[in-house]
Amino acid sequence: MSGRVLRLVCAAAVVAAGVVVPAGGAARSAPEPTPSAAASALPDASALPEAFAPASEKSVAQLLTELQKLYRSAEKATETYNATAEALKKQTADTRLKNDELSRARLALTGSKAAAGRLARQQYQGESGFDGYVRLLLSPDPQTALDQKHVIGRLARDRMETVGRLTAGEQRADQLARSARQALDKQQVLAGKQKKQRDAVVVKLKAVEKLLASLSATQIAEVARLEQAGADAAQSQFMASGALPGPGGTSTAPSAAGAEAVRWALAQVGKPYGSGARGPKAFDASGLTSAAWERAGVRIPRTGREQWSSLRKVTLRSARPGDVIVYGPDAVHVALYIGAGKVVDAPRPGARVSVGPVAGRQVLGVVRPDPKGAPGAVYEVPGVTTGSTAGVE
Repeated sequence: MSGRVLRLVCAAAVVAAGVVVPAGGAARSAPEPTPSAAASALPDASALPEAFAPASEKSVAQLLTELQKLYRSAEKATETYNATAEALKKQTADTRLKNDELSRARLALTGSKAAAGRLARQQYQGESGFDGYVRLLLSPDPQTALDQKHVIGRLARDRMETVGRLTAGEQRADQLARSARQALDKQQVLAGKQKKQRDAVVVKLKAVEKLLASLSATQIAEVARLEQAGADAAQSQFMASGALPGPGGTSTAPSAAGAEAVRWALAQVGKPYGSGARGPKAFDASGLTSAAWERAGVRIPRTGREQWSSLRKVTLRSARPGDVIVYGPDAVHVALYIGAGKVVDAPRPGARVSVGPVAGRQVLGVVRPDPKGAPGAVYEVPGVTTGSTAGVE
């Protein structure tokens, strides 16, 4: 299928599950509109297209639902791969550290062995100095005997310390060698796991491409229209619910770091989505949020799940620009809130970084990377239209 057609269907916002407002007025997330089990219970994406009826026999709503399942499946696989990639990075650093420690221990051991060798040669050649002192100890002068006893004791201690350093050095080197081997084994296991997960991502992305390739131009246009209509309706309901702070979803000013994260993320608008990428040429969802906050001087976890589990959770009513909006129910998608009900997002495979509605997906919650950052005095929501792809060639 042509790149133009693929971009057409991928560029539309994902249909939202919307927000349900109960009688008390508090906003809560509603389940995503999938007719079957959750994405986590889906069969392998490589088998999904074969299980579907021919595209010509399905309604537009059915086609959209299938596409959404495939996108979620691919995104979950990408997040799993990202988590393993981060673990591999840390393990590689740990392996390097242990190897450096082992090298230093072996160097120190070489010095201890050299000192022990000198002692052995002196003993063999009768140059230890003890014979002369023994003769002096037999002297009738008690003071001389006491002085020489002190010297002999010091020499003995020196020799014992040399042997002790050699023994401790050998034990330390053995321990570090075992630790380095274990670290390398873990690194190799993670590398193999990473490759398998990367292959799984590729398989799932091919399943998406296969389904898209089976659609006609008319079906693609209808799917895109239905998708956009659903996103618009969900956003309208979300904003009317008063879930976000201020009239019309305006927000308090961000912290200095939050403002920088927003500014930098908006500068990436138009760059392509890339599974496992965090810049500078492409991004996936959590890659964009983590890179934006890193540019602002705050390191946050790489994956959406880790961002949700480790960062400070705040309510929707207190959301401010720079906060990370987490989408669920499995927290595999995230976006950066910019105010006025909008987020900057790397939506999914085939799309580009763009500004979209905060309710483009089922909102799980909000996390704040810099909870101690004081909000600024003034903030003007960037004048970027929803769905903007400025910079696209």
